[in-house]
Order: sequence, then C-alpha cells, then structure tokens
Amino acid sequence: MHLPALTNHTDTIVTHKLSGLDHLRAFAITIVFFYHYQHFAPQGWQEKISSFGWIGVDLFFVLSGFLIAGQIFKTISQGKKISLREFFIKRFFRIIPAYIVILLLYITFPILREREHLAPIWRYLTFTLNMDLDLRNTGTFTHAWSLCIEEQFYLLLPLIICTVSYFRIGKNAVYIFVFLFALGFVLRIWSWNQFIEPQLSNDSFRFLWYKYLYYPTYNRLDGLLTGVSIAALLNFYPLYYQRINKYANWLLAAGLFILCCVCYLCADQYSFNASIFGFTLVSLAFGAIVAAAACSTCILYQYQSKFTYHLATLSYAIYLSHKIITHITQNLFEKMGLEKDGNLLLVCCIISSLLAALLLRYSIELPFLRLRDRILSAKSQ
Repeated sequence: MHLPALTNHTDTIVTHKLSGLDHLRAFAITIVFFYHYQHFAPQGWQEKISSFGWIGVDLFFVLSGFLIAGQIFKTISQGKKISLREFFIKRFFRIIPAYIVILLLYITFPILREREHLAPIWRYLTFTLNMDLDLRNTGTFTHAWSLCIEEQFYLLLPLIICTVSYFRIGKNAVYIFVFLFALGFVLRIWSWNQFIEPQLSNDSFRFLWYKYLYYPTYNRLDGLLTGVSIAALLNFYPLYYQRINKYANWLLAAGLFILCCVCYLCADQYSFNASIFGFTLVSLAFGAIVAAAACSTCILYQYQSKFTYHLATLSYAIYLSHKIITHITQNLFEKMGLEKDGNLLLVCCIISSLLAALLLRYSIELPFLRLRDRILSAKSQ
C-alpha cells in the first residue's frame, strides 16, 4: 500500500498549519505496515488489529488529494499563474529517486524479493503496475500499485485544473467532481457484475477481486476526490471553513463514528456492499477527519508530537522499503532461532524498517530535495 500522501507535506504546505496531519500519516503507515506484516507472519492478536489495515491506503489517498490540490488551489486563490514545470519538478524529485533505488534493489538482488515473480520493469517505470495486476503472476513490490495511482493523479490533476481555469469554468467545476464520484460507483458495479459475481464460487475469486476491482485507478478515485474537495473548500470557501473550524472536534468524532460503522459494514472486504460502497464511505469518513485535523480548534491540530512528526516524515521511505526489510529480517533472525510468528521478531522487523527508512531518507530523499531546491531557486532568478 502506499502511500503515497506518502510524500512529505512539508514541501507544499506550511508545516505548523497542518501539524495535525502528521498524526494521521503516522497512523496510516502504521496500519499499512501491520496489514502487510500479517502476510509474512500471521499472529492471532496482530491479525485482528491489522485486518482493517487496508483502509490505511484510503487515508493516504485523501491526504494526497488534500495536500497536492491544496498547493495548486492556494496558487489560484492568490491570483498567481500555475507553473506546471515547477509542480512536476517538485513531484519528480520528491518521489522518483527513492523509488528508483528500491526498484533497482528488487531488480539487481533477487534474494531481497519478498515473493516470486517481479512484474515487467516497464510497468514500474511507467507507473501502470496497478492496471491488470494479477497476484497469481506478480508477487513482488506489488504495494507500488497505490503509488501508481497517485502518480497518475499527479499527472492529470494539474492538467485538469489548468483546463478548468483556461475555459473559466469556475464554480461549475464542482460538477466534474460529482460526475467522477458517480462514475466510480458505476464502474465498480460494472466490474462486480462483469468480473466478480460470475466467479464467486471460483477458488481464484479473491485474485480476480484485487485485479478487477481493488487495483484499477478508475475504481479508487474516491479518496483522492475527497481530498481535492476539502482543499477546494479551504481555499475557495473560507467562510464555510471558518464555521467548520468552530466544530472541528465534533467533525472529528463524526468521522471516527462513520469509520467504525464502515468497518462493520466492510467486515467482509470482498462483499458486494464493501466493494461498491466501502471505498466511498471510508474516504468520506477520512475526509471528515482530515478536514478536522486541518482546523486550529481540533485536538489533533493542537497536540504536538515529535514521534508522529518523525514517523510521518519517514512514511514514504517506510512504504517503499518495509517489505524488503521485513523479508530480510525474518530470514536472518529465523536462522538465529527466533520464531517467525513471535512478538520479538515483530519488534525486530519494526526497528529494522525504521532504520532502513532513516537510511533511505538521509542518503537519497534529502539530497535530492536539496538538489530540487537549488534547481527551482536558479530558475527563479
């Protein structure tokens, strides 16, 4: 899973204004880690906690939509011209270098692969892995599917917004988002009827569910669109947002309540209700939580934590590397006599994943971010 808002928001939004989002990012990467870890070493207590870990990627989608669209909308609201060149330079240097390093490790050292069957390299390089992804044929670095969706989003969103701005569509642009929301329902119902329902009794049902319903971009736009909508509210309707700010904690509570209800509805992740309505309801619940966290009166905004800040900063590096590191750590410590499904080995995997993320952060991410800043600074002079 990704994470993509797996990318650090400090390069687009003033950090202190959105410190509440650090808690959400830290929470998202934590449950994503546990969700993936259960496939390496199932445990009774851990399985129960991580069974709903799949919602972590939906939180990342909402955060990405909110932060990236917020960057663009802030520029528009200030009457400035959108620089596509600057936008894509920022995204490139933030995402690509660390991603390429991990991909090269997977390609060069097969022993690092957590599963067999690496997808064709061009699918990783073109960020199209999520389209037609069959887990029966591809088992390695499959969590890049969510990053593929975010990269496609980063490519299309600024182009759509520039088009809307050029034709002066203005507030009527809201109908575009309403249409895309509705289209998601239609396409998921079509995918269910066409590919899933006829195979319900098939042993490969779950593989088909992931391939045709869970991974395709057109079925997973709900979270990104929710985030974009919140960003639009913040930047273009400040009076409404000021009203929301008064009741931020109530909005947070409402989002948490809806999320609990959705988790009950989606207890069977592969059911019709979960497949058609689950993604939207989870996204709306997280949308309420993200909107609340961006309000100054919210408890998430006011509570400062160095731990969640640093964990949020490392979230992209953890997302990229945690499967490789978990695989290596388990193999190493199993040879030393630790039980694969033991709590001690879980702690070892957590520590090694954090250390690997620190290494990736300081050896690759930060140097390339400094290079990006120099490039942008030179071009602005």
